[in-house]
Amino acid sequence: MSLVPRPTPTFNAPSALEYFDALVADDEQFPLLEAAIAIAQDETPGLDVEAVLADVDALALRLKNRLAPDAPVLHRLRTLNRYFFEELGFAGNVNDYHDPANSYLPDVLARRRGIPITLALLYMEIAGHIGLRAEGVSFPGHFLVKMRLPQGEVVIDPFTGQSLSRSDLEERLDVVRQASAIRDAFDVPLGLFLQAAGPRDIIGRMLRNLRQIHQGRGDVQRLLAVLDRQVVLEPRDWDTYRLRGDVLDGMGRTEEAAFDWGLYLEHTPDAADADSLQRRILAARSQRH
Repeated sequence: MSLVPRPTPTFNAPSALEYFDALVADDEQFPLLEAAIAIAQDETPGLDVEAVLADVDALALRLKNRLAPDAPVLHRLRTLNRYFFEELGFAGNVNDYHDPANSYLPDVLARRRGIPITLALLYMEIAGHIGLRAEGVSFPGHFLVKMRLPQGEVVIDPFTGQSLSRSDLEERLDVVRQASAIRDAFDVPLGLFLQAAGPRDIIGRMLRNLRQIHQGRGDVQRLLAVLDRQVVLEPRDWDTYRLRGDVLDGMGRTEEAAFDWGLYLEHTPDAADADSLQRRILAARSQRH
C-alpha cells in the first residue's frame, strides 16, 4: 500500500498592518518601542523589527556596563545625557525637520538625527536599562521627557539635550498660546501639559506627524498607509475615516471610500458635511451598476 505524503503546512506571515494591529491591541501590554519601530515597515517592507530592537539594547548595554549597580540616580542621569547627546551624537534634525525619515526609528538610529518624539523614545528606552524611569510628555508643539529624581522632577528637551526650568516651559507654552487660534485650549495650568503620555498617545502623535507631512507633500500612497495605521490604533476616531474616504476616492477606490464615509456619518450624523457626503456615497454606489 502506497502512502500519500501529507501536504506541508503553509504559514502566512502577517502583513505589516496586521503585525501593528497585534502590537497595539492591548493597553496593558503595549510594546511602545516595538510599535514605534514597526511604523517604518511602510517605508521599508521586510524591515526586521527585532534586529532594530537588538541594536537599541546593545547601545543601552554599553552604557549599563559603565555604571556601578549602586550608582546614584543623579550620576546615572548625567552619564546618560553625556552618552546619548555627546558620545552617540543624537540630536534634532535642524536642517530638514520635516523629513519623514525623522519619524522612522531605524533611520534615526542610523543617522543619529530625528525629531523630539523619536529621540525621546530612544532616550527613554536607554534610560530604562540603567534604572531610570523616563516618561514622555506630549507638550504642545514639542515632545519632551521627564524624570522624577530625589531632588525633584527634571524635564529634558530630547531635541537639544537641554534641561528645562519652569520658566523655560512657561515661555514655550506662551509661544504656543500666542500662535494658536484657540487660545482658551491652552489657558490651563502648566502642570496639565506635563502629564506623562501613554504608549497609545505617543504612537498616535507619531502617526499624526507623518500624516501632516504626507498631506503637505501630496503623497497619497504614504498618507493612506498612515491612515490605515491610525484607524487600527484609534478605531473610534471617525474623522480619520472621513479623510481616508477622500484619499481612497481620489485613488479611484470609490466603493472603499463610500464605506469609510458611511462609518463617519453613522457616528457623526450631525456633521456639517453630512448632506454632501451622502450624495457622494450615492454617486459611488451607483457606479457599481
